[in-house]
Amino acid sequence: MAVHVLDNYYLSITFLISLALQASLFITSYAFQTDKLTDLGGATNFLLLALFTLFAGAPQTYHTRNILASTLVMIWSIRLGGFLFFRVLKTGKDGRFDEMRSKFFSFMGFWAFQLFWVWTVSLPLTILNSPQVSDPASGGGQPRFGSARDIAGIILWALGFAIEAVGDQQKYLFKSGKPPKGAIMDKGVWKYTRHPNFFGEIVLWWGIFTLSLEPAVSHETTKEGRNALYGSVVGPVFITLLLFFVSGLPLAEKPTSQRYYLLTHGPDPEPGDKWSEYKAYLSRTSILLPIPPSVYRRFPESVKKTVLLDFPMFAFREDVDGPKAVEEARKKRVENNA
Repeated sequence: MAVHVLDNYYLSITFLISLALQASLFITSYAFQTDKLTDLGGATNFLLLALFTLFAGAPQTYHTRNILASTLVMIWSIRLGGFLFFRVLKTGKDGRFDEMRSKFFSFMGFWAFQLFWVWTVSLPLTILNSPQVSDPASGGGQPRFGSARDIAGIILWALGFAIEAVGDQQKYLFKSGKPPKGAIMDKGVWKYTRHPNFFGEIVLWWGIFTLSLEPAVSHETTKEGRNALYGSVVGPVFITLLLFFVSGLPLAEKPTSQRYYLLTHGPDPEPGDKWSEYKAYLSRTSILLPIPPSVYRRFPESVKKTVLLDFPMFAFREDVDGPKAVEEARKKRVENNA
């Protein structure tokens, strides 16, 4: 018999589970001044929510759709969490936290946001496995597995998972090979998109949402359950907006361009014109959507900056950002030599 905890959608209990995990990891990480648990904590949270909602809803959740959707999330979380944990163990630290690791409230803010991220993105699976959707005693029910939406969801997840996993592995091997300073990773899936990991993660979560949608579309559950499933679109929308406008592209695009600009125009330039090489890479490589370079380079800039999502907000402007970057680099060199 399905377990009913606090509400019929498992929203409260999954939030409390996430709160307990993230709070305990924050306390541990702050006490030991380590950031080795940050990404592992997020992946583990996804895993726990998938496990809890699947087994708490048993036996009603022992349906192909529920088991498959839960398993796909578990596979993704184990793969990503394991990879990121291995990487941070090899590097010794995560440079993203250098400015906040020792600041209590700043560091706590990261863990609070991670809680919200995991809970929100997990909503399609959480609601799919909830009594309101899957327990006949609450008016729920699961239609026969194998619809076009089920297949489309699996395909989307598999495509996104493969691109993200292959991209992570290729980038890790590239960096492990100690490439020359200023070398550009444009092999494998990185030849077709500057951010295959972001693209893959967005696509796979839209796949989970699509896979979870059939009970609502087929009217096998109550009106409340259908509305909840449709409303869970906030999960994939959130991860899409997050990677586009908060923690993904904004933290990767302009800072990377600045680094290559300084390799040529900074106070300690490297041999060769690294900035021109990188601009050529930008002009032939899509920011997110995988597109062959021979095709992408032919599009006019107006199309790249709109339809193909390479918005002006991501661009490093040489006339405005260049002088600021050089001045900051000079000040930093003076401080380091003082």
